Amino acid sequence: MRHRIAVVGSGPAGLTFARVLHRHGHPVTVLERDPARDARPPGGTLDLHEGLGQLALDKAGLLAEFQALSRPEGQTMRILDADGTVLRDWRPRPDDRANPEIDRGQLRDLLLGPLDVQWGRGVTQVVPGTPDGVLVHFADGRQETFDLVVGADGAWSRIRPAVSSVTPHYTGVTLVETSLDDVDTRHPDLARLIGDGSVAVYGVNRALVAQRNSGGHVKVYAQFRAPLDWHTNLDLADVEAVRSSLLALFDGWAAPVLDLLRHGTVFVHRPLYVLPVSHTWTHVFGVTLLGDAAHLMPPLGAGANLAMLEGAELAESIANGPEDLDEAVRACEEQMWARAGRWAKITTAGLERLVSPDPAEALALFDQVQPS
Repeated sequence: MRHRIAVVGSGPAGLTFARVLHRHGHPVTVLERDPARDARPPGGTLDLHEGLGQLALDKAGLLAEFQALSRPEGQTMRILDADGTVLRDWRPRPDDRANPEIDRGQLRDLLLGPLDVQWGRGVTQVVPGTPDGVLVHFADGRQETFDLVVGADGAWSRIRPAVSSVTPHYTGVTLVETSLDDVDTRHPDLARLIGDGSVAVYGVNRALVAQRNSGGHVKVYAQFRAPLDWHTNLDLADVEAVRSSLLALFDGWAAPVLDLLRHGTVFVHRPLYVLPVSHTWTHVFGVTLLGDAAHLMPPLGAGANLAMLEGAELAESIANGPEDLDEAVRACEEQMWARAGRWAKITTAGLERLVSPDPAEALALFDQVQPS
């Protein structure tokens, strides 16, 4: 008898879980609240690590396709002083595939493949322990039951309350994101400044990071420490007002660096939230979590990688492991908690150093990760 399994969320965690189950011939229902795959921008670029995200893709049988799409040159990293002085300029070897970049949209499409996602199926609540299994309530009023519901629905998960009362808390660091399009043609000087990968500039309690995506698209992130209500007197929908506010915040920085903000189009406010470093829960029969729903941490390159590997491992455990579905889930939760706890500590400490009163802390952290 095949288990009735649903995964809520079509991000990297949920799709990897579903794709590995699909590879093993096990049916899975993917529930996504977005009305279509292209309902909103998919986000920026991700670096997938050899022992994490790439391992997950290998388990899904997609590693070769990923390698054809990914950008090893995107591992290039340049760090500048606020006056524009180049402090570090690291470039990968031609054969270095430790952490190649891929656009989130490309990764999503790769994982979707043959999967049949139920778009526009927003989940409002799950109730475990009913006679027929886990009861899923949908935004349209319908209900459905499953033997296992996997919450892969991100920071503000609707599935998490079924296993944990913990909610995300603000880190004190805010990101404001903007974009540059067709950068090589429209802004060649900035294209050279950014290079093939990323450029970062660190100041006192603030930073500017620009990261190249494919097709000449660049994401720019202004990062700074501020109260959550820092924008009370600012209309975030007013592009020119936000731009002026950011330029004032980074006043005195080199003109080429500030051009990253001057040429930005739309500005998106993204305060950084996290879950407690060692977030766990008392196991609940028929419900579990993956990725940001389970262990939301600062976005320093680990989150999507962990989420994908967790999804792949859980799927393999269900497909190849004990007949007892609950036993397979319990074992994967224990493994996830231990690994995610280690990475949460690393990324939390990393955020403290990257957006710090002492910009030298950011440079020292980079040197530890990627010696010059």
